[in-house]
Amino acid sequence: MDDLTAHPWFFCGIGGSGMLPLALILKGMGGAVAGSDRSRDQGRTPEKFAWLESLGFALFPQDGSGVTSAAQVLVASAAVEETVPEMVRARELRCPRLSRAELLARLFNAAPGRIAIGGTSGKSTVTGMAGWIMTAAGRDPTIMNGAVMKNFVRDDAPFASARVGAIDSGGGEAFVSEVDESDGSIALYNPTVAALLNVSLDHKSMEELRDLFGDFLARADVAAINLDDAETAALAPRAKRVIGFAIDNPAAAIGVEVGSITEGPTGLTATIVDRRSGAAWPLQLKVPGRHNLANALAALAACDAAGVPLGDGVAALGSFAGLARRFDIIGTSPSGVTVIDDFGHNPDKVAATLRTLKTHPGRVIAFFQPHGYGPLRQMGHELAEVFARELGPDDLTILCDPVYFGGTVDKSEGSARIVDLIKAAGGKAEYVPSREDCAARIAAIAQPGDRIAVMGARDDTLTAFAKDLLARL
Repeated sequence: MDDLTAHPWFFCGIGGSGMLPLALILKGMGGAVAGSDRSRDQGRTPEKFAWLESLGFALFPQDGSGVTSAAQVLVASAAVEETVPEMVRARELRCPRLSRAELLARLFNAAPGRIAIGGTSGKSTVTGMAGWIMTAAGRDPTIMNGAVMKNFVRDDAPFASARVGAIDSGGGEAFVSEVDESDGSIALYNPTVAALLNVSLDHKSMEELRDLFGDFLARADVAAINLDDAETAALAPRAKRVIGFAIDNPAAAIGVEVGSITEGPTGLTATIVDRRSGAAWPLQLKVPGRHNLANALAALAACDAAGVPLGDGVAALGSFAGLARRFDIIGTSPSGVTVIDDFGHNPDKVAATLRTLKTHPGRVIAFFQPHGYGPLRQMGHELAEVFARELGPDDLTILCDPVYFGGTVDKSEGSARIVDLIKAAGGKAEYVPSREDCAARIAAIAQPGDRIAVMGARDDTLTAFAKDLLARL
């Protein structure tokens, strides 16, 4: 690990959901880390950047002024344009450069025990669950997540999307990380345990996804595989050894007792069974929805594969507090309107959130801010079908324009098209271009008993939007 802390680092976009935890881990290992972020320059989420500075990170405007030495290694995601001043300056100085995924893979692959969480949806939640189980089991894991894990939030760690374990000495037992298929970087990781949750259309074609996920399973010593998902189950022959998990498939080693599931508005109970031994344990989850029961099974199977007794894992999940922006209940107004902050942005994630809402009575107002124009072109049709299918005749979907942080992008296909597609599929939807106008519209129509879901990705200010909306109500 020493070679990674032997030279200074500069993170371009240090506040991003994938970059921030990586910077925290590197600094926790003793690295000298500086960075810049467009969001900081634009005045968004100032509390996050003030916290980073309090931890000793040197932050600079995104004008190239922080890149001063050829010894610095520049870390930038694949989405950062070559024209950004840091990129230009780093080329001039001939600084070494790593992508976010390349750095994460280096850290991950150097750890003795490596638990990688893959799949199209649920990765962050399963990473948080598995990380919490490993922590409760005394395994002192390093955890890399794309979301803030409520169990690790403290006054001095308000944005706890990472946990740094004993890995700085090379003696840490486990590194738990979500691994991303959207940019193909999942191919860089060599896990001892690979968990595969689901395979569905998101950023790549199904053929590409099957190849990437199949190779991912083949590289691991043992694979935890969701046998309820047909695509995932079909890849099981690629794995050296399989621990299957499932809610419904009786062939799974780790499953759920038939008839034991009870869903509530904020949680869920079920009986977990180990079909290898016949043992069973009661599970109490503080997060709602059947998708979170599937997530829990994935985390339990992954930790079982890493040597944590299943009963200990089930007990640990009883105190799993969830993740920020994952069906995160912001509060309920005096008039009885509940506001929920959620990361849902692809068809599977949006469907899981809407299904969870619809298991209980009350109108749903789904506010959706698309996370870019490109993703809307890629999966807009499927998203529209989900909103039309999962919501009822009394419910309403409201879309504003996609989030846009600058740079070159084709804006020809936007939110208005999605609203037309939702209506064509039989749903109720409105297009209100400005997010601020959406808040006014929602506040005007909200009634007692409504649940308002604020949905979208790649924009930390959505949480502030949800809190402001609750205050208006």
